[in-house]
Amino acid sequence: MSITDTMTTPAPLGRLSARLAGLAGWRRMAAAALFGGLATLALPPADAVPVLLVAFPGLLWLLDGARTGRQAFAVGWFFGFAHHLLGLYWISAALFTDIGRFWWALPLSAAGLPILMAMFSGFTTLLVWKLRATGLARVFLFAASWALFEWLRGHVFTGFPWNLIGYSWTGFLPVLQSVSLFGVYGLSLLTALVAALPAVLAGSGRRSWGAVIAGLALFAALGTWGEVRLQGASDETVPGVRLRLVQPAIDQRMKWAPGERVRNVQQQLDLSAAEPASPSAAPPTHIIWAETAVPLFIEQDARVRQALGSVTPPGGLLITGAPRAAVDAEGEQRYYNSMVAVDGSGAIAGSFDKFHLVPFGEYMPLRRWLPVGAIAGNGAEFSAGPGPVTLDLKGLPPVSPLICYEVIFPNAVVDRSHRPQWLLNLTNDAWYGNTAGPHQHFAIAQTRAVEEGLPLVRVANTGISGVVDAHGRIAAMLALGHRGVVDTALPKALPMPTLYGWMGDWVFGVLLLICFAVGLSARQRR
Repeated sequence: MSITDTMTTPAPLGRLSARLAGLAGWRRMAAAALFGGLATLALPPADAVPVLLVAFPGLLWLLDGARTGRQAFAVGWFFGFAHHLLGLYWISAALFTDIGRFWWALPLSAAGLPILMAMFSGFTTLLVWKLRATGLARVFLFAASWALFEWLRGHVFTGFPWNLIGYSWTGFLPVLQSVSLFGVYGLSLLTALVAALPAVLAGSGRRSWGAVIAGLALFAALGTWGEVRLQGASDETVPGVRLRLVQPAIDQRMKWAPGERVRNVQQQLDLSAAEPASPSAAPPTHIIWAETAVPLFIEQDARVRQALGSVTPPGGLLITGAPRAAVDAEGEQRYYNSMVAVDGSGAIAGSFDKFHLVPFGEYMPLRRWLPVGAIAGNGAEFSAGPGPVTLDLKGLPPVSPLICYEVIFPNAVVDRSHRPQWLLNLTNDAWYGNTAGPHQHFAIAQTRAVEEGLPLVRVANTGISGVVDAHGRIAAMLALGHRGVVDTALPKALPMPTLYGWMGDWVFGVLLLICFAVGLSARQRR
């Protein structure tokens, strides 16, 4: 058989697509869930991107068998439910730190969140089905719809842009460089487009093969451009700045225990005061602790401030996460999940309040129907501060602080009117133990650095802590569950903002409109 014969013969993919389209009832939904679960393997920490070349075509072939809008929605919903069920399983681990109190929330976290997140993929397939396109037109419309509903997932209901399909490339740094142009939503769009292209191979003709080859060539070109960009990356660091990241690896069940709080702080004081690993290494100028590393109200406790000041390097700062209490203008007591900077005298040199709070974790959005307190606040609720903001701290370039999952929101991590020179992410992933969650969180933070062209310093209670430069290269790291410190320089920011850092999601919006326009135009021609 000649190559021409092979490229114009629909079998065996034609038979496979026909069999999938012919599935009905529970078999169709089970197959959709199987493909959705398979797509999860493309994300960190597995990074098996090629599975998308199977998962997305399989989803489209199943959609061929939908006869009603309800069936079309169901195909996408079951795909998304399995995808998020496996991708977000680790969230339930947080409840086991006090399962006796939060047992009721286990089904909500394990299945409730995937049920809600699956709505977005359900509306994706419903929209594609409504547009009644075939061939390449349908692939373009699918990719645009997928990216549109990912963007919506990142914004509605306070937003939860976790495990966007563009994060599949965090293990392939040259391709990841493209987020500096159009952000992770744009990378999701192109990834969905190319991954869905094999669906057209169920037909016949050289044009289908040409489209697949062109799609793969697109990512080869992005990777080549990214490699050239990396080759030209500078290794310059900020002179006179030496950071010590402290990772105490404190078990979450012990973190807030009344008899352990002072001991936990003392452990971190000891780590902070330790001599550098190498006698020839420069001593740290600034020490950084994780989110709520001090489980006490620093501003109200002079003894704690003095203890922190005792290990602060001369002329430098100790930056730590801590709760903060304040009375608002109406006389009401409020609590904040904060970052506080303390100097050598024990005086507070700066502070920041988390502005994007975790629903149910840090506040209860349905308190009228759920008369319980937030999980992370031990029953209390946190209030949101203003943000994002840029802080000017002594001896450091201007910084944009981000606490915990604030770092997962693209285009919402810096103050555009006062561009910082680095990002600082304090977090506590001890809630999730040795699961995929901390690995995913680190990869997401790494993507923000590339998008903005800014180095990122991440300090986590149990890991993963590390320093990522403005191109996403890991300059230093402390592994998950490891107790210790890492002394590191602070990489320099890019001299100018990236295209995405300048334009934000407008670049993605243009790509989205082009993709919809191409799909609709091809649909009309057919």
